[in-house]
Amino acid sequence: MKKRNVNRKVTKLPTELAKVNLNAAGIDIGSASHFVAVPEGRDNVTVREFKSFTADLHELANWLKKCGIKTVAMESTGIYWIPLFEILEEHGFEVRLVNPRHLKNVPGRKSDVLDCQWLQQLHTFGLLSGSFRPEQQVCELRAYTRQRDGLVKSTSSHIHLMQKALGLMNIQLHNVLSDITGQTGFKIIRAIVAGERCPKKLAEFRDRRCRSSIEMIEKSLAGNYKKEHLFKLRQELSLYDKFQEMLAECDKEIEACLLEFKEKVDVTAKPLAPVEKKKRRKNELYFDAREYLYKMVGIDVTRISGLDSYSVLKLIGETGLDMSRWPTANHFASWLSLAPGTKISGGKRLSGKTKPSANRAAEIFRIAAFTLSHSSSALGAFLRRMKARLGAPKAITATAHKIARLFYTMIKFGKDYEDTGAEYYEEKYRGRVIKSMQNKALKMGFSLVPLSFETQTDPEVS
Repeated sequence: MKKRNVNRKVTKLPTELAKVNLNAAGIDIGSASHFVAVPEGRDNVTVREFKSFTADLHELANWLKKCGIKTVAMESTGIYWIPLFEILEEHGFEVRLVNPRHLKNVPGRKSDVLDCQWLQQLHTFGLLSGSFRPEQQVCELRAYTRQRDGLVKSTSSHIHLMQKALGLMNIQLHNVLSDITGQTGFKIIRAIVAGERCPKKLAEFRDRRCRSSIEMIEKSLAGNYKKEHLFKLRQELSLYDKFQEMLAECDKEIEACLLEFKEKVDVTAKPLAPVEKKKRRKNELYFDAREYLYKMVGIDVTRISGLDSYSVLKLIGETGLDMSRWPTANHFASWLSLAPGTKISGGKRLSGKTKPSANRAAEIFRIAAFTLSHSSSALGAFLRRMKARLGAPKAITATAHKIARLFYTMIKFGKDYEDTGAEYYEEKYRGRVIKSMQNKALKMGFSLVPLSFETQTDPEVS
Protein backbone atom coordinates (compact mmCIF):
# COMPACT_ATOMS: atom_id res chain seq x y z
CA MET A 1 0.00 0.00 0.00
CA LYS A 2 1.26 3.47 -0.89
CA LYS A 3 0.33 6.85 0.61
CA ARG A 4 0.38 9.91 -1.59
CA ASN A 5 -0.13 13.47 -0.54
CA VAL A 6 -0.99 15.23 -3.78
CA ASN A 7 -0.90 19.02 -3.95
CA ARG A 8 -1.72 19.33 -7.63
CA LYS A 9 -4.25 21.88 -8.72
CA VAL A 10 -7.68 20.28 -9.22
CA THR A 11 -10.38 21.73 -11.45
CA LYS A 12 -12.81 23.72 -9.30
CA LEU A 13 -16.57 23.58 -9.76
CA PRO A 14 -18.74 26.72 -9.43
CA THR A 15 -19.16 27.81 -5.80
CA GLU A 16 -22.90 28.42 -6.26
CA LEU A 17 -23.52 24.70 -6.59
CA ALA A 18 -25.03 23.21 -3.43
CA LYS A 19 -23.09 20.45 -1.75
CA VAL A 20 -25.50 17.51 -1.63
CA ASN A 21 -23.20 14.73 -0.39
CA LEU A 22 -20.89 16.17 2.25
CA ASN A 23 -19.48 12.74 3.17
CA ALA A 24 -18.61 11.58 -0.34
CA ALA A 25 -15.51 9.82 -1.66
CA GLY A 26 -14.32 9.07 -5.18
CA ILE A 27 -12.47 5.94 -6.29
CA ASP A 28 -10.67 5.34 -9.57
CA ILE A 29 -10.55 1.57 -10.11
CA GLY A 30 -7.57 -0.24 -11.59
CA SER A 31 -6.56 -3.85 -12.07
CA ALA A 32 -3.63 -3.68 -9.63
CA SER A 33 -4.55 -0.77 -7.36
CA HIS A 34 -7.32 1.74 -6.58
CA PHE A 35 -6.96 5.48 -5.97
CA VAL A 36 -9.29 6.94 -3.33
CA ALA A 37 -10.02 10.63 -2.65
CA VAL A 38 -11.86 12.01 0.41
CA PRO A 39 -12.86 15.62 1.25
CA GLU A 40 -10.24 18.03 2.54
CA GLY A 41 -9.63 17.93 6.29
CA ARG A 42 -10.79 14.35 6.85
CA ASP A 43 -7.21 13.05 7.13
CA ASN A 44 -3.65 14.26 6.73
CA VAL A 45 -3.58 12.52 3.33
CA THR A 46 -6.71 13.03 1.23
CA VAL A 47 -5.70 10.79 -1.69
CA ARG A 48 -4.42 7.27 -1.08
CA GLU A 49 -3.58 4.30 -3.23
CA PHE A 50 -4.67 0.81 -2.14
CA LYS A 51 -3.69 -2.47 -3.75
CA SER A 52 -6.47 -4.67 -5.14
CA PHE A 53 -5.85 -7.56 -2.72
CA THR A 54 -8.78 -8.45 -0.45
CA ALA A 55 -6.98 -7.41 2.75
CA ASP A 56 -6.21 -4.01 1.23
CA LEU A 57 -9.85 -3.57 0.15
CA HIS A 58 -11.00 -4.09 3.74
CA GLU A 59 -8.36 -1.60 4.88
CA LEU A 60 -9.71 0.84 2.28
CA ALA A 61 -13.22 0.45 3.73
CA ASN A 62 -11.96 0.98 7.28
CA TRP A 63 -10.11 4.14 6.22
CA LEU A 64 -13.29 5.50 4.63
CA LYS A 65 -15.17 4.83 7.88
CA LYS A 66 -12.45 6.63 9.82
CA CYS A 67 -12.86 9.63 7.49
CA GLY A 68 -16.63 9.69 8.07
CA ILE A 69 -17.55 8.72 4.51
CA LYS A 70 -21.14 7.63 3.84
CA THR A 71 -21.37 7.43 0.06
CA VAL A 72 -18.83 6.41 -2.60
CA ALA A 73 -18.68 6.92 -6.36
CA MET A 74 -16.40 4.74 -8.44
CA GLU A 75 -15.39 4.59 -12.09
CA SER A 76 -14.28 1.40 -13.75
CA THR A 77 -14.14 -0.57 -16.96
CA GLY A 78 -14.17 -4.34 -16.90
CA ILE A 79 -14.87 -6.41 -13.81
CA TYR A 80 -12.28 -4.99 -11.40
CA TRP A 81 -14.91 -2.96 -9.54
CA ILE A 82 -17.06 -5.92 -8.45
CA PRO A 83 -15.00 -7.15 -5.44
CA LEU A 84 -14.61 -3.62 -4.05
CA PHE A 85 -18.28 -2.82 -4.71
CA GLU A 86 -19.43 -5.86 -2.76
CA ILE A 87 -17.02 -5.27 0.15
CA LEU A 88 -18.05 -1.62 0.48
CA GLU A 89 -21.72 -2.61 0.48
CA GLU A 90 -21.00 -5.15 3.23
CA HIS A 91 -19.44 -2.33 5.28
CA GLY A 92 -22.63 -0.26 4.92
CA PHE A 93 -21.58 2.34 2.32
CA GLU A 94 -23.85 3.66 -0.40
CA VAL A 95 -21.92 2.76 -3.55
CA ARG A 96 -22.50 4.12 -7.06
CA LEU A 97 -20.85 2.75 -10.17
CA VAL A 98 -20.65 5.67 -12.57
CA ASN A 99 -20.69 5.53 -16.34
CA PRO A 100 -17.30 6.79 -17.66
CA ARG A 101 -19.17 8.72 -20.38
CA HIS A 102 -20.60 10.99 -17.67
CA LEU A 103 -17.19 11.86 -16.26
CA LYS A 104 -15.58 13.84 -19.04
CA ASN A 105 -13.04 16.04 -17.30
CA VAL A 106 -12.04 19.46 -18.53
CA PRO A 107 -9.16 19.47 -21.06
CA GLY A 108 -5.78 19.07 -19.48
CA ARG A 109 -3.56 16.52 -17.83
CA LYS A 110 -5.12 13.21 -16.81
CA SER A 111 -3.98 10.83 -14.09
CA ASP A 112 -5.51 8.34 -11.67
CA VAL A 113 -5.10 10.84 -8.82
CA LEU A 114 -6.88 13.63 -10.67
CA ASP A 115 -9.63 11.22 -11.75
CA CYS A 116 -10.50 10.15 -8.21
CA GLN A 117 -10.47 13.79 -7.01
CA TRP A 118 -12.75 14.79 -9.88
CA LEU A 119 -15.09 11.92 -8.99
CA GLN A 120 -15.17 13.05 -5.37
CA GLN A 121 -16.00 16.64 -6.35
CA LEU A 122 -18.78 15.71 -8.75
CA HIS A 123 -20.32 13.31 -6.24
CA THR A 124 -20.19 15.95 -3.50
CA PHE A 125 -22.36 18.25 -5.61
CA GLY A 126 -24.77 15.44 -6.53
CA LEU A 127 -23.87 15.44 -10.22
CA LEU A 128 -23.39 11.67 -10.56
CA SER A 129 -25.99 8.95 -10.97
CA GLY A 130 -25.15 5.30 -10.41
CA SER A 131 -25.48 2.60 -13.02
CA PHE A 132 -28.21 0.02 -12.55
CA ARG A 133 -27.36 -3.03 -10.48
CA PRO A 134 -30.09 -5.37 -9.19
CA GLU A 135 -30.22 -6.85 -5.71
CA GLN A 136 -27.84 -9.64 -4.76
CA GLN A 137 -30.39 -12.44 -5.20
CA VAL A 138 -31.06 -11.35 -8.78
CA CYS A 139 -27.31 -10.95 -9.39
CA GLU A 140 -26.88 -14.60 -8.41
CA LEU A 141 -29.55 -15.67 -10.90
CA ARG A 142 -27.95 -13.47 -13.56
CA ALA A 143 -24.56 -15.10 -13.01
CA TYR A 144 -26.06 -18.55 -13.58
CA THR A 145 -27.97 -17.56 -16.73
CA ARG A 146 -24.93 -15.83 -18.24
CA GLN A 147 -22.80 -18.87 -17.47
CA ARG A 148 -25.40 -21.05 -19.18
CA ASP A 149 -25.35 -18.86 -22.28
CA GLY A 150 -21.57 -19.27 -22.39
CA LEU A 151 -21.94 -23.05 -22.19
CA VAL A 152 -24.45 -23.04 -25.04
CA LYS A 153 -22.06 -21.03 -27.22
CA SER A 154 -19.22 -23.42 -26.42
CA THR A 155 -21.46 -26.37 -27.28
CA SER A 156 -22.30 -24.88 -30.68
CA SER A 157 -18.61 -24.32 -31.43
CA HIS A 158 -17.90 -28.03 -30.87
CA ILE A 159 -20.78 -28.95 -33.18
CA HIS A 160 -19.14 -26.87 -35.90
CA LEU A 161 -15.81 -28.58 -35.28
CA MET A 162 -17.47 -32.01 -35.52
CA GLN A 163 -18.92 -30.97 -38.85
CA LYS A 164 -15.47 -29.79 -39.93
CA ALA A 165 -13.93 -33.16 -39.03
CA LEU A 166 -16.63 -34.92 -41.07
CA GLY A 167 -15.96 -32.58 -43.98
CA LEU A 168 -12.24 -33.37 -43.88
CA MET A 169 -13.17 -37.04 -44.30
CA ASN A 170 -15.61 -36.08 -47.08
CA ILE A 171 -18.55 -37.46 -45.09
CA GLN A 172 -21.28 -35.15 -46.31
CA LEU A 173 -23.93 -35.65 -43.67
CA HIS A 174 -24.71 -31.92 -43.69
CA ASN A 175 -25.97 -32.26 -47.28
CA VAL A 176 -28.48 -35.01 -46.49
CA LEU A 177 -29.47 -34.09 -42.91
CA SER A 178 -30.87 -30.75 -41.83
CA ASP A 179 -29.17 -31.13 -38.43
CA ILE A 180 -26.24 -33.45 -37.76
CA THR A 181 -27.02 -33.31 -34.02
CA GLY A 182 -30.46 -34.86 -34.57
CA GLN A 183 -31.28 -38.48 -33.80
CA THR A 184 -30.03 -39.79 -37.14
CA GLY A 185 -26.88 -37.66 -37.19
CA PHE A 186 -25.77 -38.45 -33.65
CA LYS A 187 -26.37 -42.18 -34.01
CA ILE A 188 -24.21 -42.21 -37.13
CA ILE A 189 -21.45 -40.07 -35.56
CA ARG A 190 -21.31 -42.19 -32.42
CA ALA A 191 -21.16 -45.37 -34.54
CA ILE A 192 -18.27 -43.90 -36.57
CA VAL A 193 -16.39 -43.03 -33.35
CA ALA A 194 -17.08 -46.56 -32.07
CA GLY A 195 -15.36 -48.03 -35.15
CA GLU A 196 -18.09 -48.64 -37.74
CA ARG A 197 -17.03 -47.78 -41.30
CA CYS A 198 -19.56 -49.55 -43.54
CA PRO A 199 -21.79 -46.90 -45.18
CA LYS A 200 -24.67 -49.38 -45.55
CA LYS A 201 -24.72 -50.25 -41.83
CA LEU A 202 -24.34 -46.60 -40.85
CA ALA A 203 -27.26 -45.62 -43.09
CA GLU A 204 -29.50 -48.05 -41.21
CA PHE A 205 -29.49 -45.62 -38.27
CA ARG A 206 -31.78 -43.38 -40.34
CA ASP A 207 -34.86 -42.24 -38.43
CA ARG A 208 -38.16 -42.87 -40.19
CA ARG A 209 -38.97 -39.14 -40.08
CA CYS A 210 -35.81 -38.25 -42.02
CA ARG A 211 -36.58 -36.82 -45.47
CA SER A 212 -33.47 -38.21 -47.17
CA SER A 213 -33.59 -41.81 -48.32
CA ILE A 214 -31.32 -44.58 -47.02
CA GLU A 215 -29.58 -44.70 -50.40
CA MET A 216 -28.78 -40.97 -50.28
CA ILE A 217 -27.46 -41.20 -46.71
CA GLU A 218 -25.39 -44.27 -47.61
CA LYS A 219 -23.84 -42.39 -50.52
CA SER A 220 -22.89 -39.45 -48.28
CA LEU A 221 -21.12 -41.78 -45.81
CA ALA A 222 -18.57 -43.13 -48.29
CA GLY A 223 -15.62 -41.08 -47.03
CA ASN A 224 -11.89 -41.13 -46.41
CA TYR A 225 -11.64 -42.26 -42.77
CA LYS A 226 -8.18 -41.04 -41.77
CA LYS A 227 -7.10 -41.56 -38.19
CA GLU A 228 -6.14 -37.93 -37.49
CA HIS A 229 -9.59 -36.73 -38.55
CA LEU A 230 -11.27 -39.51 -36.56
CA PHE A 231 -9.25 -38.44 -33.54
CA LYS A 232 -10.52 -34.87 -33.94
CA LEU A 233 -14.11 -36.09 -34.31
CA ARG A 234 -13.80 -38.27 -31.20
CA GLN A 235 -12.48 -35.43 -29.07
CA GLU A 236 -15.06 -32.93 -30.25
CA LEU A 237 -17.86 -35.41 -29.53
CA SER A 238 -16.48 -35.97 -26.01
CA LEU A 239 -16.33 -32.23 -25.42
CA TYR A 240 -19.90 -31.83 -26.70
CA ASP A 241 -21.11 -34.51 -24.26
CA LYS A 242 -19.17 -32.87 -21.45
CA PHE A 243 -20.76 -29.50 -22.07
CA GLN A 244 -24.20 -31.12 -22.11
CA GLU A 245 -23.45 -32.51 -18.64
CA MET A 246 -22.35 -29.05 -17.52
CA LEU A 247 -25.58 -27.57 -18.89
CA ALA A 248 -27.60 -30.03 -16.82
CA GLU A 249 -25.53 -29.14 -13.75
CA CYS A 250 -26.04 -25.43 -14.37
CA ASP A 251 -29.80 -25.95 -14.68
CA LYS A 252 -29.85 -27.61 -11.25
CA GLU A 253 -28.18 -24.53 -9.76
CA ILE A 254 -30.68 -22.25 -11.50
CA GLU A 255 -33.61 -24.29 -10.20
CA ALA A 256 -32.18 -24.18 -6.66
CA CYS A 257 -31.75 -20.41 -6.99
CA LEU A 258 -35.38 -19.97 -8.11
CA LEU A 259 -36.61 -21.84 -5.05
CA GLU A 260 -35.14 -19.10 -2.83
CA PHE A 261 -37.27 -16.31 -4.34
CA LYS A 262 -40.33 -15.12 -2.45
CA GLU A 263 -43.60 -16.45 -3.87
CA LYS A 264 -46.17 -13.80 -4.82
CA VAL A 265 -49.04 -16.13 -5.67
CA ASP A 266 -50.49 -19.33 -4.24
CA VAL A 267 -50.50 -21.85 -7.06
CA THR A 268 -53.13 -24.01 -5.36
CA ALA A 269 -55.57 -21.09 -5.02
CA LYS A 270 -54.76 -19.52 -8.39
CA PRO A 271 -53.33 -22.26 -10.62
CA LEU A 272 -51.30 -21.56 -13.72
CA ALA A 273 -53.15 -22.04 -16.99
CA PRO A 274 -52.01 -25.29 -18.63
CA VAL A 275 -50.18 -25.24 -21.95
CA GLU A 276 -49.57 -27.89 -24.55
CA LYS A 277 -46.60 -30.03 -23.61
CA LYS A 278 -43.91 -30.05 -26.25
CA LYS A 279 -40.80 -32.09 -26.73
CA ARG A 280 -37.69 -30.51 -25.23
CA ARG A 281 -35.69 -28.63 -27.82
CA LYS A 282 -31.93 -28.48 -27.97
CA ASN A 283 -30.30 -26.24 -25.35
CA GLU A 284 -33.60 -25.75 -23.51
CA LEU A 285 -33.75 -25.87 -19.72
CA TYR A 286 -33.85 -29.34 -18.23
CA PHE A 287 -36.74 -28.28 -15.98
CA ASP A 288 -39.98 -26.33 -16.45
CA ALA A 289 -39.24 -22.78 -15.32
CA ARG A 290 -42.72 -21.47 -16.17
CA GLU A 291 -44.23 -22.35 -12.78
CA TYR A 292 -41.27 -20.88 -10.88
CA LEU A 293 -41.61 -17.63 -12.83
CA TYR A 294 -45.35 -17.53 -12.17
CA LYS A 295 -44.72 -17.81 -8.43
CA MET A 296 -42.00 -15.13 -8.52
CA VAL A 297 -43.88 -12.55 -10.59
CA GLY A 298 -47.50 -13.38 -9.74
CA ILE A 299 -48.58 -13.50 -13.38
CA ASP A 300 -47.63 -15.49 -16.46
CA VAL A 301 -45.23 -13.26 -18.41
CA THR A 302 -44.71 -15.98 -21.03
CA ARG A 303 -48.11 -15.03 -22.48
CA ILE A 304 -46.34 -12.20 -24.32
CA SER A 305 -45.73 -13.42 -27.86
CA GLY A 306 -42.06 -14.15 -28.51
CA LEU A 307 -41.06 -14.68 -24.87
CA ASP A 308 -40.62 -18.23 -23.62
CA SER A 309 -39.80 -19.25 -20.06
CA TYR A 310 -36.03 -19.11 -20.54
CA SER A 311 -36.20 -15.65 -22.14
CA VAL A 312 -38.25 -14.34 -19.20
CA LEU A 313 -35.81 -15.99 -16.80
CA LYS A 314 -32.87 -14.18 -18.42
CA LEU A 315 -34.79 -10.89 -18.47
CA ILE A 316 -35.50 -11.10 -14.75
CA GLY A 317 -31.82 -11.86 -14.22
CA GLU A 318 -30.93 -8.63 -16.06
CA THR A 319 -33.66 -6.28 -14.79
CA GLY A 320 -34.83 -7.80 -11.51
CA LEU A 321 -38.40 -7.72 -10.23
CA ASP A 322 -38.38 -4.17 -8.85
CA MET A 323 -39.62 -1.97 -11.69
CA SER A 324 -39.85 1.09 -9.43
CA ARG A 325 -36.26 1.89 -10.44
CA TRP A 326 -37.78 3.19 -13.69
CA PRO A 327 -40.65 5.66 -13.10
CA THR A 328 -42.43 4.85 -16.37
CA ALA A 329 -42.27 2.46 -19.30
CA ASN A 330 -40.63 5.26 -21.28
CA HIS A 331 -37.73 5.35 -18.82
CA PHE A 332 -37.42 1.57 -19.04
CA ALA A 333 -37.33 1.64 -22.85
CA SER A 334 -34.75 4.44 -22.77
CA TRP A 335 -32.53 2.42 -20.40
CA LEU A 336 -32.75 -0.47 -22.86
CA SER A 337 -31.81 1.88 -25.74
CA LEU A 338 -34.96 0.80 -27.58
CA ALA A 339 -36.71 4.18 -27.42
CA PRO A 340 -36.51 6.55 -30.42
CA GLY A 341 -33.73 9.10 -30.20
CA THR A 342 -34.39 12.79 -29.53
CA LYS A 343 -31.55 14.56 -31.28
CA ILE A 344 -32.97 18.07 -31.71
CA SER A 345 -31.17 21.30 -32.53
CA GLY A 346 -32.74 24.68 -33.28
CA GLY A 347 -36.20 23.20 -32.96
CA LYS A 348 -35.49 20.72 -35.76
CA ARG A 349 -35.31 16.99 -35.18
CA LEU A 350 -32.02 15.80 -36.62
CA SER A 351 -32.26 12.08 -35.95
CA GLY A 352 -34.55 9.54 -34.32
CA LYS A 353 -32.09 6.65 -34.25
CA THR A 354 -31.79 4.60 -31.10
CA LYS A 355 -28.48 5.03 -29.30
CA PRO A 356 -26.01 2.13 -29.54
CA SER A 357 -25.92 -0.12 -26.51
CA ALA A 358 -24.71 -3.55 -25.40
CA ASN A 359 -27.65 -4.04 -23.03
CA ARG A 360 -28.29 -7.79 -22.71
CA ALA A 361 -31.97 -7.33 -21.89
CA ALA A 362 -32.45 -5.31 -25.10
CA GLU A 363 -30.82 -8.15 -27.05
CA ILE A 364 -33.35 -10.62 -25.59
CA PHE A 365 -36.24 -8.33 -26.58
CA ARG A 366 -34.86 -8.02 -30.12
CA ILE A 367 -34.55 -11.80 -30.46
CA ALA A 368 -38.12 -12.17 -29.21
CA ALA A 369 -39.29 -9.66 -31.84
CA PHE A 370 -37.35 -11.43 -34.59
CA THR A 371 -39.17 -14.71 -33.90
CA LEU A 372 -42.58 -13.14 -34.65
CA SER A 373 -42.17 -12.86 -38.43
CA HIS A 374 -44.73 -15.60 -39.10
CA SER A 375 -46.69 -15.32 -35.87
CA SER A 376 -50.49 -15.03 -35.96
CA SER A 377 -50.41 -12.74 -32.90
CA ALA A 378 -51.06 -9.01 -32.78
CA LEU A 379 -47.35 -8.37 -32.23
CA GLY A 380 -46.57 -10.47 -35.30
CA ALA A 381 -48.97 -8.38 -37.39
CA PHE A 382 -47.35 -5.20 -36.02
CA LEU A 383 -43.89 -6.48 -36.96
CA ARG A 384 -44.96 -7.28 -40.54
CA ARG A 385 -46.59 -3.86 -40.98
CA MET A 386 -43.47 -2.12 -39.66
CA LYS A 387 -41.31 -4.24 -41.98
CA ALA A 388 -43.28 -3.07 -44.99
CA ARG A 389 -42.89 0.56 -43.95
CA LEU A 390 -39.44 0.80 -42.38
CA GLY A 391 -37.50 -2.36 -43.25
CA ALA A 392 -36.52 -5.29 -41.05
CA PRO A 393 -33.96 -3.68 -38.66
CA LYS A 394 -36.18 -0.77 -37.62
CA ALA A 395 -39.24 -3.02 -37.48
CA ILE A 396 -37.49 -5.42 -35.08
CA THR A 397 -36.45 -2.50 -32.86
CA ALA A 398 -39.99 -1.07 -32.85
CA THR A 399 -41.48 -4.47 -31.96
CA ALA A 400 -38.84 -5.06 -29.27
CA HIS A 401 -39.80 -1.66 -27.85
CA LYS A 402 -43.44 -2.71 -27.69
CA ILE A 403 -42.60 -6.06 -26.04
CA ALA A 404 -40.40 -4.29 -23.48
CA ARG A 405 -43.26 -1.95 -22.52
CA LEU A 406 -45.61 -4.92 -22.10
CA PHE A 407 -43.02 -6.68 -19.95
CA TYR A 408 -42.59 -3.58 -17.76
CA THR A 409 -46.35 -3.13 -17.30
CA MET A 410 -46.94 -6.77 -16.41
CA ILE A 411 -44.11 -6.90 -13.87
CA LYS A 412 -44.83 -3.54 -12.22
CA PHE A 413 -48.63 -3.53 -12.11
CA GLY A 414 -49.35 -7.26 -12.20
CA LYS A 415 -51.60 -6.95 -15.25
CA ASP A 416 -52.28 -9.99 -17.41
CA TYR A 417 -51.71 -9.82 -21.14
CA GLU A 418 -54.26 -11.18 -23.55
CA ASP A 419 -53.23 -11.49 -27.18
CA THR A 420 -55.99 -10.21 -29.46
CA GLY A 421 -54.62 -11.93 -32.57
CA ALA A 422 -53.49 -10.68 -35.96
CA GLU A 423 -56.99 -10.36 -37.42
CA TYR A 424 -58.20 -8.07 -34.63
CA TYR A 425 -55.05 -5.96 -34.95
CA GLU A 426 -55.47 -5.61 -38.72
CA GLU A 427 -59.13 -4.62 -38.27
CA LYS A 428 -58.22 -1.94 -35.73
CA TYR A 429 -55.46 -0.68 -38.00
CA ARG A 430 -57.89 -0.52 -40.93
CA GLY A 431 -60.30 1.50 -38.79
CA ARG A 432 -57.56 3.99 -37.87
CA VAL A 433 -56.59 4.42 -41.54
CA ILE A 434 -60.21 4.99 -42.61
CA LYS A 435 -60.75 7.54 -39.84
CA SER A 436 -57.58 9.41 -40.85
CA MET A 437 -58.67 9.47 -44.51
CA GLN A 438 -62.13 10.76 -43.53
CA ASN A 439 -60.61 13.60 -41.52
CA LYS A 440 -58.34 14.58 -44.40
CA ALA A 441 -61.23 14.50 -46.88
CA LEU A 442 -63.40 16.61 -44.55
CA LYS A 443 -60.70 19.28 -44.28
CA MET A 444 -60.63 19.49 -48.08
CA GLY A 445 -64.41 19.72 -48.40
CA PHE A 446 -65.10 16.12 -49.38
CA SER A 447 -66.66 13.13 -47.72
CA LEU A 448 -65.86 9.47 -48.09
CA VAL A 449 -68.71 7.13 -48.95
CA PRO A 450 -68.26 3.35 -48.68
CA LEU A 451 -68.93 1.42 -51.89
CA SER A 452 -71.73 -1.10 -51.99
CA PHE A 453 -71.00 -4.76 -52.69
CA GLU A 454 -72.37 -4.51 -56.24
CA THR A 455 -70.22 -1.47 -57.00
CA GLN A 456 -67.09 -3.22 -55.73
CA THR A 457 -67.62 -6.30 -57.88
CA ASP A 458 -68.82 -4.54 -61.09
CA PRO A 459 -65.87 -4.41 -63.52
CA GLU A 460 -67.46 -1.53 -65.53
CA VAL A 461 -67.35 0.81 -62.54
CA SER A 462 -64.09 2.70 -62.55
